[in-house]
This record gives sequence, C-alpha cells and structure tokens, in this order.
Amino acid sequence: MANHFPSGSSETFLASVSSATVPAPLRLEGQPTLAPVRLEERISALDTVRGFALLGILVMNITDFGLPQSADWNPAVAGGTTGWNLFTWAVIEVLADGKMRAIFSLAFGASVLLLVERLSRKGAGVDAADIHYRRMLWLLLFGMIHAYLIWFGDILFPYALMGLLLFPLRKLSPRALVITAGIMMIVMTGDNVRYYFHQKNEQREYAQIVADERAGKTLSADQQDTKKDWEDTLKDFNPSADDLQKEKDAHRGSYLQLLAFRSKQVFRMHSRPIYLPIPWFDFLAMMLFGMAFLKPGVLTAARSVRFYVLMALLSFAVGLPAHAWLVWWFWKQHFSIESSNLVGIAYEIGRITAFGYIAVLLLVIKLNFWSSATARLAAVGRMAFSNYILTSVICTILFDGFKLFGKLQRYQLYGVVLLVWAVNLVVSPIWLRHFRFGPLEWLWRSLTYWKKQSFRIRDQVAA
Repeated sequence: MANHFPSGSSETFLASVSSATVPAPLRLEGQPTLAPVRLEERISALDTVRGFALLGILVMNITDFGLPQSADWNPAVAGGTTGWNLFTWAVIEVLADGKMRAIFSLAFGASVLLLVERLSRKGAGVDAADIHYRRMLWLLLFGMIHAYLIWFGDILFPYALMGLLLFPLRKLSPRALVITAGIMMIVMTGDNVRYYFHQKNEQREYAQIVADERAGKTLSADQQDTKKDWEDTLKDFNPSADDLQKEKDAHRGSYLQLLAFRSKQVFRMHSRPIYLPIPWFDFLAMMLFGMAFLKPGVLTAARSVRFYVLMALLSFAVGLPAHAWLVWWFWKQHFSIESSNLVGIAYEIGRITAFGYIAVLLLVIKLNFWSSATARLAAVGRMAFSNYILTSVICTILFDGFKLFGKLQRYQLYGVVLLVWAVNLVVSPIWLRHFRFGPLEWLWRSLTYWKKQSFRIRDQVAA
C-alpha cells in the first residue's frame, strides 16, 4: 500500500488523475514533460476515502436501481413503510443519505486541486488549465453516455460541470473556501425554507381552485398554471398506480423501451439551469470543502489524532441528530408531502455527518488499524471510475435484464449492495497487480493526452 502521507500529488475522484499534455512532436525544447501520476506520487489516504465513498454511494443509489424513482424520497410509494422496510429506510436515511455523495464530491474537489498543483510544480503553466478542462469535457461526455445508455442517476455529468468552475477557485485560502462552501449550504437551506412556504401556499391555492372548478367558475391562466404545477408535484411525490406501472413496464420491457423512458428522465435533470442553488450547489459546496481540507493536510492523515477525534465527535454531534429528527418527523406525519418539504430544512445540516466519517476513516489509517481493509478500499478508489460504471452495469443487468425491478422489498435490495461490494473489493486489488489503471481510467488518460498510454505494469517497467 502506498504511503498515506503526501509524497507528491494524488489523482482526482473516480480515477487516478489523468494528466494530459501537448503531444510530444509539438513540445518545444525546454518544456516540462507532463505525464500521468506515478504510483509513488499517490496519496493512498485519499484513495481510501474515495473507495469508501464509492461503495457507500450505492447504499443510496440502490433504491433508484431497484424501485420506482419516487420511492427514493417517499418510502410509502414502494419498498414498504413497516417492519424491516421501515427500519432499513430510517437507518439509511440517518447514516447515509446525502453523506456518501458529500464524501464523493469532497474527494473530487481535493483531487482536482492535487492535479493542478502537481502540474504547476512541474512548470506546466497554461498547460495545467488545458489539461484540467480537457479532462472535465471528456468526463462530461462519459457522463452523458452513462446517463442515457446505462443509468439515469449518473453523477459524472454534474461533476464535470462543477469541475469546470473549480480551476479559478483553487488559489483561495482554506478559510475562504470553507466560508464560500458554507454560504452555499446556507443558500440551499434557505431555498428549502422558501420552497416549503411556496408549496404551502400553492397547496392552499390548489384547494381553492378545485372548489372554484366544482362551482363552475372559469379558471384564469395563473390558476391553470398553479393547478398544473401542484398536480405535477403530487405526481412526482406520490405517483398513481398507472404511472408506477408504466415505470415498471419500461424497466421490464425491451432495452429500446427503457432507453426512451430513461431519456426523458435524463433530459429533465440535465436541462436544469446551472445557476439554480439545487442541485448544483450540492456538489460544488462539497468540492470546495475538499479543496479546503486538503490544503492544511486534513485529507492526507497528516493531522494529529486529537484533531481527527474532535472532528468526528463534532460532526456526528451536529449531523446525526438533524437527520434523526428529519426521519422521525417524516414518519410521524405519515410521509405526507407537507412534512417532506419541512424536513428539507434540516437536510444540509445532517450532511455534516460526512465529515465525521472522513475523520474516522483517516484516524484508522493514521493509527494503522485494519490495514488490509484500507488497502482494499484504496484499490477501489484508484479504480473508482471503472468501479462506478461497473456498479451501474451490474445493477442494470440484474434489475432490468433479469426483470427484478420493483420485485424486491427495500431491505432485500441490500443483498445486491453486498454482492457489488464484494466484486469491487475482490477484483480491484487483483486488477491493479497487473495494470497501472482501471480500464476506464486508462481510456480517460489516453483521450486526455490524445495518445495511447502504457497499460500493463510490466510494459511501464520496461519503458
């Protein structure tokens, strides 16, 4: 396992960083030779954090793979709200919802900073920006392919978009980065408050509109818009039996049927304006936290044991009660749409739990506990891009290819999670004994360089 402390630079989330450069024939004499990060340059602590996040994010995504989309935020729609299903939903909401995506995003931001700093130390100059933006644009394309052809819940597309904004922010101090990210979280919380009162008013207006219709009154254009907006909101939150059946039929039908159904879902998400606080701030804020945590050595296990203990305790003390209340209130209100809007106010506070997970993981690394387990997580993190897509392929084959979509209860879905975890944890270390990168990491590098990269370890050693 590589050194847990910085010995140079690491690579960006979803893969070992691919560093592009000007093709060799065009490089002027005296220019630095820019190449992909070497194994000895990696920070295995960050690889481990990335691997943990990759496995953890499936804990949340599995419901989108195996159940109707609305079950993701409304357990009453599918998956059950009693017994083991209720228990599973509550535990996952408190311990995982929003936290794993936060760690994913945080690792991405940290790794972008590492890439640019490593290139700058090598004298890359303007080429550092060229490499960064080329990598993000390729990632954008990968995200579109993944979203439309494999799974609608892709995260690569929004990561690439937010990654385009990171380069000019890299020189901010840790304090400025934390303040900026904190403001974004406050804005998102404020937007949740605004949305709660907006929907409360809309619901009241809808009731009056329905009464007017029954009385034979002609609706104004504004009333018709309000009626449609509220009915669309209800449809998303609590779809009808017919809508649920259409979704199930699409997943259990032919690939072309599913492709048509998925395209509508993806286009709806990808067409959201980027300047809206949600969902884009969700990713960008955590990426900025990642850059802020990297600069003083937090993410490299370089801080003291006391620091990580306090970081964990404070994060859990703030985050866990917030999401525990969220779950309790939603259940107490029988999963009503009104209560779902209210609990969103505590969502961003609850995500602070992610910092606690990172602190515990880095503490384990620093104290050299369970080194065999952290080594496997680091291998998963080094191949995170390939493992991410592999996870989607496995789940799509199981739920769509074998027609299991909508047939498993919520708690049963986590048997599939354990299966995918086992594949990631077993295959990744074996693969990396023979190859420098995961297969998609290699493709990403080759495209960024526009030059085929050496793949096998023995070929690199020979070179």
